[in-house]
Amino acid sequence: MKRSSWIKSIAIPAALTLALVGCASEPDDEGADTGDTGDTDTEDTGDADDTDDEGDDEEAAGEEGGELTVALGADIVSLDPHGSNDVPSSNVQVNIYETLVTQTEDMEIEPLLATEWEALEDDLWEFTLRDDVTFHDGSEFNADVVVANFERVLDEDIASPRAFLFEMVEEVTAVDDYTVQIKTEYPFAPLPSHLAHSGGAMISGEAIEEDYAAMEDGDEPGTYINNNSSGSGYFMLEERTSGDNTVLVKNEDYWGENAKVDQVTFRVIGDPGQMVNSVEAGEIDIAYPIRPTDRNRVEGNDSVELYEQESLSTAYIGFNNDKEPYDDPTVRRALAMAIDKEAIIDGVLDGAAEPAIGPIGEQVFGFDDSIEDLPYDPDQARELLEEAGYGDGFETTIWTNDSAERQDIAIIVQSQLEEIGVDVEIEVLEWGAYLDETAAGNHDMFILGWVTVTGDADYGMFPLFHSSQHGAAGNRTFTANDELDEILDAARRETDEDTRQELYSEAMEILVDDAPMLYLYHTTYLVGLGENVGGFWKHPNGLFMLQDVTVQ
Repeated sequence: MKRSSWIKSIAIPAALTLALVGCASEPDDEGADTGDTGDTDTEDTGDADDTDDEGDDEEAAGEEGGELTVALGADIVSLDPHGSNDVPSSNVQVNIYETLVTQTEDMEIEPLLATEWEALEDDLWEFTLRDDVTFHDGSEFNADVVVANFERVLDEDIASPRAFLFEMVEEVTAVDDYTVQIKTEYPFAPLPSHLAHSGGAMISGEAIEEDYAAMEDGDEPGTYINNNSSGSGYFMLEERTSGDNTVLVKNEDYWGENAKVDQVTFRVIGDPGQMVNSVEAGEIDIAYPIRPTDRNRVEGNDSVELYEQESLSTAYIGFNNDKEPYDDPTVRRALAMAIDKEAIIDGVLDGAAEPAIGPIGEQVFGFDDSIEDLPYDPDQARELLEEAGYGDGFETTIWTNDSAERQDIAIIVQSQLEEIGVDVEIEVLEWGAYLDETAAGNHDMFILGWVTVTGDADYGMFPLFHSSQHGAAGNRTFTANDELDEILDAARRETDEDTRQELYSEAMEILVDDAPMLYLYHTTYLVGLGENVGGFWKHPNGLFMLQDVTVQ
């Protein structure tokens, strides 16, 4: 069994992994509230082997050539990296497009289309670009193209779901052909991490011009780019059949090391059981997601290897801090201490997760392992309820969407809270209504998830807990804590790394003690690999790394 050397973050239940986004979105949203996911959850938006941070050394040397088939649990939304934020779309896009910088498995920033960069001032960054990159349509990559991409992703007429990643960018300037400067409205320390997000992918300048021309003729934004996906990556779009498959072929003119396989077909298989059957039969090479309930089956099959990787997601139970009795932190702490996370992890996820202490996991910058979690202690929970004036308990509701995993979690929570006198009614909402109603604050308790796709605590805390982010922006618990706001504001502007860490440690202390939500778990990505597959790894942000994959 292949296993990452650092499995410690979370994804939402594997069966939930259908999409990725930066605010709440369909399952698998990148860096946002996740519905049924494990991207970027995201928009609807990871893994490696112990011996190699970027793949399996033992198998990466397999023969080149051949065709790779990858199963997706849901169809992609768009091939336009500015026009979608779901996991399936991002898994295809990341192989077509490239960003200025990238992140390794351990979330370190490395060069990609930019060779070097520096902060000239607290609010001004300069990037030196590669001068040997050509897009799939034959056009050149340069500073003007970078400017055009930022202007597009921030264009209100484009209405990019990823614009939030760069809302702090005030101006992007081409200093010369291969030097670009990015000025932010305020000092923003995590900017390089945001630039590594797949939402910062560079599209051909000519494709952007053609897309705007198509808009003038009445087409929706992204129509041209969807059909003429021109990035600079090691794979190029060959053909796409909506609802069925998307085919990429090797870019023979790639500026870096070529992909190993000649072709990749992303095939939509919505039924998790059928996906397992298909990888066991050799009909597909890579199957994701593998449900925790299918884990033993896959591990026991000699023709399939189970690949495991911790993710950047956190599953949580949110409390409506703006509504009685959840406006009392004593009540919130009581409920948090009455719920057994281990029982949920073992009973629902078959152990494929790690208990969460706070909103971020160990691989996210800002995590502090010295912070102690609220313990599971029903007796103390009863005492806290008595102290808060609810010694006889109270009636409430817990909301979920139509995810089987989340409904199972809700049933366990219902049973456990009954033991301290809290009568919980479970309400299941359709996904769209679920997002709308929680954004409007019409809930008591609810189950969701968040993916810190940038690997920086700013992304894992600011949207979820800053009072300026109430509702659809991410703060569905309607947390409003002046001290926490000040800390989060200071941390995203602070340029000294040690000081930032201290600030996020303070924030974690507050978030554990104040308990605006119950941080449930960080799940593990489970991927089924056919016996002929080598060199595969899955990034903690949920995306497939296919450049070095071989098929025998």
